[in-house]
Amino acid sequence: MVSYKKLGLVNTKKMFAKAIKGGYAIPAFNFNTMEQMQAIVQAAVETKSPVIMQVSKGARKYANPTILRYMAEGAVAYAKELGCKKPQIVLHLDHGDSYETCKSCIDTGFSSVMIDGSSLPFKENIKLTKKVVNYAHKHDVTVEAELGVLAGVEDEVSAAESHYTKPEEVVEFATKTGCDSLAISIGTSHGAYKFTPAQCTRDPKTGKLIPPPLAFDVLKAIEKKLPGFPIVLHGSSSVPQDEVDTINKYGGKLPDAVGIPEEQLRKAAKSAVCKINIDSDSRLAMTAAIRKHLAENPGHFDPRQYLTPARESMKKMYIHKILKVLGSNNKL
Repeated sequence: MVSYKKLGLVNTKKMFAKAIKGGYAIPAFNFNTMEQMQAIVQAAVETKSPVIMQVSKGARKYANPTILRYMAEGAVAYAKELGCKKPQIVLHLDHGDSYETCKSCIDTGFSSVMIDGSSLPFKENIKLTKKVVNYAHKHDVTVEAELGVLAGVEDEVSAAESHYTKPEEVVEFATKTGCDSLAISIGTSHGAYKFTPAQCTRDPKTGKLIPPPLAFDVLKAIEKKLPGFPIVLHGSSSVPQDEVDTINKYGGKLPDAVGIPEEQLRKAAKSAVCKINIDSDSRLAMTAAIRKHLAENPGHFDPRQYLTPARESMKKMYIHKILKVLGSNNKL
């Protein structure tokens, strides 16, 4: 058993309470590689922001659970080395699909886990979530649950259709499970293709897709039912068109990729939404930088040559999200 506290990590309890009171959201950035981790830590330190470093089941398989544990410990030490005396870094399991996966993460140093039983019937979701909560709370690990289904594909999470969270179910769910935060569905979606062209309108001047608005009426109803309770938004990448255009310019093929407009995320961040998940934007920033560098420097083959601008591009994106979307800067 490895305690996250020995690694210098924190859980989300105080972090979320402060965010709700302050009207901002904590960035939850997914990572798979050293370069992503470095960029996340650099951005958090430079902006003096708390941060959640998320790992999906697929990322654990890709990077190895033991290596990820030491990367998280290294992230804390790195933040201190960069001048942050008391970093607030959470290592979080994103979309845990079973009790066993969540337990494994808790036992190897995660400070927060998500159990995603959203595809199960309501009562089964409660039963599974409560089982995870009971184990996690014994070790002071916080638990995120999900009610409602997000569409889209990201890693091993896939759903063809979304189903909005039902406000009339949230009180019973939160009470019976004892979860610490609740991921809801109000129109966000996983991946770089969050909406089909048929769901969008097109800007007559640019031809770009304009996605449908988020269901803020559902969010308000949930806030009314659960005042002050931490709410989470998944699938909240904005899919920056400049990154998509760069990828397409240098040999990529991402037609009609579209995300959540940042003005809608800014609005959400001022509500009870205190954690906003961003994954695809990092992937796009990294891929765009790599494609551009290799196209302009065809003789390069040293990974450091193209991963350095990729890391810098991700760091720039993370800082933008913290400063211009989430408002979590200067909160340490």
